[in-house]
Amino acid sequence: METTNVHPATLNAVVSISELAADLGVSVQTLYDLRSQGRGPRGFRVGRELRFRVTEVEAWLAGLEEADERRHPRRGAP
Repeated sequence: METTNVHPATLNAVVSISELAADLGVSVQTLYDLRSQGRGPRGFRVGRELRFRVTEVEAWLAGLEEADERRHPRRGAP
């Protein structure tokens, strides 16, 4: 039987919904609401709690920043 070793850095690159909510300063419910509206980060379940890859969260945040920049361009920006 073949075994797979998971690199610790891979596991460290995952946060729970509770951790993400605390990091962003929002409630867990806010993240659930955003996801149910199709506007939240991609995640996956481990047991009963949602988890998120840090790379997915970073991409989601970058998308929010880009959308905000389009709605509210900086003055004098090219």
